[in-house]
Parts: sequence; C-alpha cells; structure tokens
Amino acid sequence: MKTKHYLELDDVKRIAAAAEAEALKNNWAVTIAIADDAGHLLWLQRLDGAAALSAHIAPAKARVAALGRRESKGYEDIINGGRTAFLTAPLAEGMLEGGVPVVKDGQVIGAVGVSGVKSNEDAQVAKAGIAALGL
Repeated sequence: MKTKHYLELDDVKRIAAAAEAEALKNNWAVTIAIADDAGHLLWLQRLDGAAALSAHIAPAKARVAALGRRESKGYEDIINGGRTAFLTAPLAEGMLEGGVPVVKDGQVIGAVGVSGVKSNEDAQVAKAGIAALGL
C-alpha cells in the first residue's frame, strides 16, 4: 500500500497567493483555479477585470491537467498537430495551455489552471503559484 500526498488548504492558499502576485505584477486580469488530483475544484479566484468566461476556462484547464497528469498544453499541441479527433475524448474541456499539474514525489496531487491572458502567460501564472510550494 502506498502513501498518498494531497493538497491541504494551506497549500492551496499559498499557491493562490503566489499566482495572484504573479498576475498582479504583470497587470494581468486572470482567473485562477486549483483542483485536487481528481480534478475537483478546491479554489476559484477571478481577479478584477478578468473576463467572465475565464471563470469557466480556468477550472477546465486545471481539471484536464490533473486528470491527464500533464500540462494542458500537451493536448493543445496534439490537436494543433492535426489529431482533431482528440476533441471527442471524454472530459475534453480545457485543452489549452495554462493548466499545470502539481507534482510531489512523482505523484500528481492537483493542478492549477489559469485563464485570461495569452496562454503562455496563463501557464506562467500557474507555475509561479506552484513554485510557492517549493516542491
């Protein structure tokens, strides 16, 4: 039997604060979503000025990164590479760059999804949040 790591509320708050700081530093109006390893939403924060749609996209990015155990950009690359049939995969929402898994000791324990600016900037905010955990 294995020991399973998981995100605690304090971890989620640290991720959210660091992601928010990165977004504010760059004047980016984004929504930040944090999910557990099963893709269930633990945190949703829509910064002032973020588009309403970003509150739907950010959790979807977090969910696909958690469930797929990889950055959501990988799915975007597959689709852009011509494998458009992948769009029919179950739970295939949020397959855009900006969803990043949280990994501890080789295990995905959650994910951060960000939406509101360019996709690579969304990913930058997500990664800044995750870095606050010092994993």
